[in-house]
Amino acid sequence: VNFTVEQMREVMDHTDRIRNISVIAHVDHGKSTLTDSLIAAAGIISMGRAGNARFTDTRSDEQERCITIKSTGVSLYYEFAMEEEKEGYLINLIDSPGHVDFSS
Repeated sequence: VNFTVEQMREVMDHTDRIRNISVIAHVDHGKSTLTDSLIAAAGIISMGRAGNARFTDTRSDEQERCITIKSTGVSLYYEFAMEEEKEGYLINLIDSPGHVDFSS
């Protein structure tokens, strides 16, 4: 992991550095793959596992069917360098199902 709990707590006091993002698209259009890539960039999983880990598909039926059935959220920490200073950002990321029948 490329961040600490203290970094996440500190950025929560700066609401201007919190972003809420939901990945929305139709079935089999790469929502979980994109989510895995962002999770890998945050250092939670390796870049080699991104796209295959299906990190946010936590239910056994989702893993077996390779499809997201329930929305799952994860919080990530990113540092953005502005000139000489780095600022931390909290990204609340939601991977959503790609079909209306799976709405949460």
